[in-house]
Amino acid sequence: MTAPAFVTSGSTALTSGLTHAAGTSVHRPRSARRPPCPRFTMSASRKFLVGGNWKCNLTKAAISDLVSAFNAASPLDPTAVEVVIAPPAIYLDSTRQILRDDFAISAQNVWVSAGGAYTGELDATMISDVGGDWTILGHSERRHHPVLKESDATIAEKAKYALETAGLNVMYCIGELLEERQSGNTVAVCERQLAALAATVSDWSKIVIAYEPVWAIGTGEVATPEQAEEVHFAVRKWLEKNVGKGVAEATRILYGGSVSPANCEELAKKGNIDGFLVGGASMQPSFLEIVDSYKTAMAATV
Repeated sequence: MTAPAFVTSGSTALTSGLTHAAGTSVHRPRSARRPPCPRFTMSASRKFLVGGNWKCNLTKAAISDLVSAFNAASPLDPTAVEVVIAPPAIYLDSTRQILRDDFAISAQNVWVSAGGAYTGELDATMISDVGGDWTILGHSERRHHPVLKESDATIAEKAKYALETAGLNVMYCIGELLEERQSGNTVAVCERQLAALAATVSDWSKIVIAYEPVWAIGTGEVATPEQAEEVHFAVRKWLEKNVGKGVAEATRILYGGSVSPANCEELAKKGNIDGFLVGGASMQPSFLEIVDSYKTAMAATV
C-alpha cells in the first residue's frame, strides 16, 4: 500500500486538523490549544537518523536485491546522518553480512531479560552477537495488537535490559490512537509512555524516541508536518521537565507516521524532528531519497 502524503491544513492544534485522504474533515475539537512558541530549535548537534523497519516482510532474495540498490548509492556523511535497518530477526545476520558498513542493523524487538527457557524469544545480547547495534521497542503494532498488548512497563524493562546488559541503542516508540487524539489526549498518552521509561532507566545517551501516531498508519487519515512538530516539541518539553535539560536538548526524536519521499523534506525542516522511522517506504530503493532529506535538515540549521 502506498503511504498517503501529508496535506496542508489551516489548523495545527494537537487534536485538530485531521483530514481524510479524500479531503473531508473529521472531528476537530475546539478546545485544543496551540503550544507556546517553541524554545527548542533544530540542533546541529543532534545527528539526523533514518530508520527502516521492514516488519514481517521480504525474503532473503528480496533483501539481497534491495541491499544491492542501497549499496550502490554514494557514501553517507557520517557526521551528519545515521541510517539503521531493521530486518526480520531471522535475516539479521545475513543482512549484516551483505549490507554496506555505514548502515547499522537493528532488531525489531527483544526479550525482557536474559535468555533461557523462553521459546521464540531473543536475548538482546544475541543481537549484538550478530553485529546488530540497535533494537526497536514499543512499536504500536506490539503495543496494540490484540495478541500482544505489550504494556508500558514491559517495554521499559526491555529497554533497560537492552541498554544496560546488551549495550544496544534503543528506538523507543510512542504514540496515540485515533480516538485518543480526537479526545484531546495525544500529549497525555505520549507522556505516560515516556514516564514508564524514565522510571526505569537513568542513562538516555543511547535512547532515540520515535513518535508514531497510530492513526496515521494505513488509516486514510493524514496530518501536517506542523502537527508532527507540535508533538515533538511537547515531548522535548516533557523531557526537560522530567529528565533534564541536557537530555531534552540531546535526545533525537524521530517521526514515524507514513513518511515517504513525497513528504520527508517538509518534515525534515521542522526544528524538533530529528529523523524518521520508516515502514513500507524503507523496502524500496527510493528509501534513499528519504535518507537524503538530512541535507534539508542541515540547511534548516544554517
